[in-house]
Amino acid sequence: MRNVRFCILGAGPSGLAFAAALAQADCDSFVLIEKEAEAGGLCRSVMVDGAPLDIGGGHFLDVRRQRVLDFLFHYLPREEWREFERTAKVRIRGAEVEHPLEGNLWQLPPADQVDFLESIARAGSVRGIPEPTTFEDWIRWKLGDCIAEEYMLPYNRKIWSMSLSALGTDWMHKLPSVSFRETLTSCLERKPGGNLPAHGRFLYPRAQGYGEVWKRIAASLGDRFLPGHALQSIDVEHRIVDGLIQAETIVNTIPWDVWPRLAKLPQAVQFAIDKLVHTGVHVDYRSENLASQAHWIYDPDETVPYHRQLLRNNFITGARGHWTETNVLRSPTSEGLRFENGHAYPVGTVGRPEAIASVLTWARGHRIVGLGRWGTWEHINSDVAVDLALTCAERHLAS
Repeated sequence: MRNVRFCILGAGPSGLAFAAALAQADCDSFVLIEKEAEAGGLCRSVMVDGAPLDIGGGHFLDVRRQRVLDFLFHYLPREEWREFERTAKVRIRGAEVEHPLEGNLWQLPPADQVDFLESIARAGSVRGIPEPTTFEDWIRWKLGDCIAEEYMLPYNRKIWSMSLSALGTDWMHKLPSVSFRETLTSCLERKPGGNLPAHGRFLYPRAQGYGEVWKRIAASLGDRFLPGHALQSIDVEHRIVDGLIQAETIVNTIPWDVWPRLAKLPQAVQFAIDKLVHTGVHVDYRSENLASQAHWIYDPDETVPYHRQLLRNNFITGARGHWTETNVLRSPTSEGLRFENGHAYPVGTVGRPEAIASVLTWARGHRIVGLGRWGTWEHINSDVAVDLALTCAERHLAS
């Protein structure tokens, strides 16, 4: 039996950052367990046609959290990254308009601008109507019927592949915030309006793909990183993992819906886990370059299977081609190179906040910590995941 202070489950950005923070603080009483042969989780990269491809979909490093940048630059120095001012596009009415759509309507013909502006002017948020509590109503309330019906609702039907009536509104902070005044001013001045919540400027590695930084963090951990280890069992009461590792604290970054096959759980916890919903994504590589300067393109057309295209030739030097991201429930038979991600996005369903709160309350009572995208069942970006992991490590080291 190997006794450790921390047993960390899952070597995605959260698990890696937590483990590396322990190591930097001279705490070596931990192990990091990962079922795959390589670290990185959804942020792994592979070489395809002589250039990196991110097999879990598009992941980029936001520049706004200096603590996160300093931490990651320790493993992949700043000079090994390129910085970009984001160019993301939305396909709408036969055109490509920069994202967010409501902040760049000025790029459409005048008649189309009037359609959207008139619709936004009638939106509930502009008229002072109280904020609704369901997703579809919230989208119409915030952006008006025109943007809702032509972009946001079809796009979200594609990405989630489920009834939008099942979605709540607690995750709306991820969307850009653009007021009607900013939208109108943007059209009059013919320049972008509003603020982006993430990735307005971003970093991407110069050579090896986004997965490189996570591989280097894993390499720094030495034999405390255990790759290729598929979990078999967790004794919750004694915090024993696979009968081999006993921990004072288990740090869970793997999906909670995996736990029922690993551990004996109370019925109430099992019931809460059953309420947690996720989607899977297929990433398909295409070798042809697209005639666009965008880094990625959102496509709300429901006759097209994918919801997003990533134009890697526009952010990876010497690369060609692009990849698409498609919900597995919409995905056609693969015509080329495909990477499958069974767990891609936690879904912000109506019952998610209460369900995950119930799971985490139970977990804390057994010295189990939920961390990261899957440990908290929230769609967070990698920079946020690292930031939260560093804070979590500091808190536990101090206790």
